[in-house]
Amino acid sequence: MSWPPRLDPSWGAPLAAALACPTMTALQAFLRDEAAAGKAIFPPAAARFRALELTPLSAVRVVILGQDPYHGPGQAHGLAFSVPPGVKPPPSLVNIYKELANDLGAAPPRDGSLEHWARQGVLLLNTVLSVESGRAASHRARGWEAFTDAVIRAVATKEEPVVFLLWGAHAQAKVGLVRAVDAAGRHLVLCAPHPSPLSAYKGWFGARPFSQANAFLEARGRGRIAWSA
Repeated sequence: MSWPPRLDPSWGAPLAAALACPTMTALQAFLRDEAAAGKAIFPPAAARFRALELTPLSAVRVVILGQDPYHGPGQAHGLAFSVPPGVKPPPSLVNIYKELANDLGAAPPRDGSLEHWARQGVLLLNTVLSVESGRAASHRARGWEAFTDAVIRAVATKEEPVVFLLWGAHAQAKVGLVRAVDAAGRHLVLCAPHPSPLSAYKGWFGARPFSQANAFLEARGRGRIAWSA
């Protein structure tokens, strides 16, 4: 993993301590050892912080928080739930697009890349930013959580209202962190089951996260996200 990672400069000061802490040093060593052992790790090292490259802290209007990257070849590219253009959308993303259509009556985006969301201030973050090929949650509890907690904390500190969309149990565990930082209740936190086929019919469909996020943002003068662009 190249170091220091390439981030938008707005993240530099808020994340400096997290990037320099012993936990992150141990995580780097773990990832080097895994790669040296011949294990395929996704996304590629250069893409692991892609969400923090595309979406400046100052621009964040929505945080979509998931679990960890897709673990199939060619899928993960550093944005939660997104895949590169030309890659078939995985089942979770298919369900996201279904709910988008149900919620807003909008046509799905043209492909599986959600970069157009990221460039509008949607921070597409996972709680863990790497994974071994074919092994979901394989890099859990290796140190990523301390770093992504620092990212969540930095966003929750913002004065401007933000919508936190927490999808799945791993993401929903961060409700307390957001609330602890946002004692004034400036931000909107919406929880839903993970859009995976394993849980989508347990409350993901019908959650209407996209219209709720836009209604909250518009009411506070922060515009709206063009989800279907």
